[in-house]
Parts: sequence; C-alpha cells; structure tokens
Amino acid sequence: MITLDQVRCFVAVAEELHFGRAAQRLQMTQPPLSRQIQKLERAVGAHLLERDNRHVELTGAGLAFLDEAYRLLSVVESAGDVARRVDAGAAGVLRLGFTAVSAISILGPLLRRLSTELPDVEVLLSERVTGAQADGIRRGELDLGLARPPFDTGLLSSRVVLREPLMAVLPTGHPLAGLDRPLTPEDFDGEPVIAYDPRQSRYFHELLVRFFANAHPRVDQRVHQVLTALLLVSAGRGTTLAPKSASSLGVSGVVFAELAHGGGRTGLDADPERPVELHAIWDRSSVSPVVRRVLDVVRAAPEARAAAATDRARRAEQPG
Repeated sequence: MITLDQVRCFVAVAEELHFGRAAQRLQMTQPPLSRQIQKLERAVGAHLLERDNRHVELTGAGLAFLDEAYRLLSVVESAGDVARRVDAGAAGVLRLGFTAVSAISILGPLLRRLSTELPDVEVLLSERVTGAQADGIRRGELDLGLARPPFDTGLLSSRVVLREPLMAVLPTGHPLAGLDRPLTPEDFDGEPVIAYDPRQSRYFHELLVRFFANAHPRVDQRVHQVLTALLLVSAGRGTTLAPKSASSLGVSGVVFAELAHGGGRTGLDADPERPVELHAIWDRSSVSPVVRRVLDVVRAAPEARAAAATDRARRAEQPG
C-alpha cells in the first residue's frame, strides 16, 4: 500500500536528485529515506529511480509517477484546507428557512453579503412558515431560520434581525388615504378588512387583532400571505395591515399609510413604532461553525445593528 510519507519522500528525491539533500530537506537520515523509496517501488511495481554512488535519475515510470504524486499531494492539501475552512465555518452548507415576507426585506441583502463574506458556504433555501421552520430545525432539516415570533425558546435560540413599522394598506383613492395623520383603530370602524388566517399566518393575525382590539372593522376575508392581502386591496375588496417592507412588492392600486403608535404591539417589550419583528432562529443545543459565522454576518447587517440598538436602548429605559 502506498503511503503519503512514501510519496513525499519520492518527490523530495525526484526534485533534489540527491538522497543526501532530500534527507536533509525532510529532516531525516538517508537510510530510512532509502527504505521509504524501496517500499514505494515495491508497492508501485516499477523502478522509479536509477541510482548509484554518484547520481540519481528518474526512470520513465518515475517521471510519470512524479506527475501523479504532485496531483495526489495537491488533493491532500486541498482536502485539508477544505476541512479547516469547514471547521472554522468558512465553508460548508447552510440550510436556510425563510418566510415569504422575510424574503422581501432581508433575504436578498443577506444572500449578497454571504456571497461576498462567505463565498464557500452554499446556501440551500426553503420557504416555510414559522411553525414549519421550527419543526425543520428540530428534525435537522434546517440549520437556520428567518421567522416570526412566537416560537419555543426552550428549544430554539433567537436574535432579532429586523424591526419595522406596521402600515395600513388602502386602495388608491380611499378616503382614509387622504387623512393627513396616522390612522387609528377607530378609523377602520365598519371598514372591510382583509385579515390573516389565525393558524397559517398567526403572527400577522395577532398583530391585526391587537391593533383592532377596541375597534369594529368588518372582516370579509382571511388569507395566508401578505401578497394575497395586498392584491385583494388592489382589487378594491377592502383594506389590510402589512409590514412597511411589503411596499417594495410594487403592487399597483394600493397606498401605504402610517398607523398611530401603540397599535399592533407584539408584547410589553415590543417597539411601538416598529412592532413587526423578524428573528433568526436556530437549535439551542447544537450550533455548527457555519451557523456561527452566518450569525456574525447577520449581526453585522445594518438592519440587525439597528434592531439590536433599539433593544439595548429599550432595556436601559426599563426600571430595575
């Protein structure tokens, strides 16, 4: 069987054409070097070197074997480099889950940053609602998710990567669109509102419920996706609420209007001016090097830095 030590010894002798210099280069004595060459020739089944007391020459078989030896050592070195990069999180595969709306606001910029900063990390994308992302992480199908709260914090770690305002979405020319002020829940009394499915779109469903807690809009339709809600607004079927980033979808026939602060809170710790949160989520019990490196990239994103600064400022203002 050919060993890497034998190949390295052969390359040194082939390049030096002198056993003494090759032994010195390999920091060994000549007798073990000669034995390694002899073992290699027996394993190969051919004479690779012609040698006497005065000189060393490569045989035809030796010349052919030298080319293959270079390739072999290059592959081994490359494999070691890949292994070190994977161990450091600079190479490998990231299975990334995302929601449809997260793709609007953060997925594109994140993928571009990963291509620049971690070009050897292959990102495999999977569009799933938050519950399916959590299940995928639990089953080992996903490494990282971009999801909406709530989720099981006993199993999942999370980090806020984006906060943004909740906005009213109105048909072009709607009377509420002409008001020169933020809209209140009471402005929607009696208005047809396109709501979100409480199971498939639980997060946005709860945002609407909390905003309209003291109002009486008319819910005529429930949908699963923000884009579907916007398309129905464009068709004149009612109004809805959506994150500000949804305006970049470019749906014609709709206008976005500010809401009065305090509507749509996700909890006591939410930012009332930017209540819509997007979190990175991952397995609390097992974090791979690739996930750690990707989280560093996510943390360095302008959106994530702004969200983190808001969180720190809010905690500093809280008593105790």
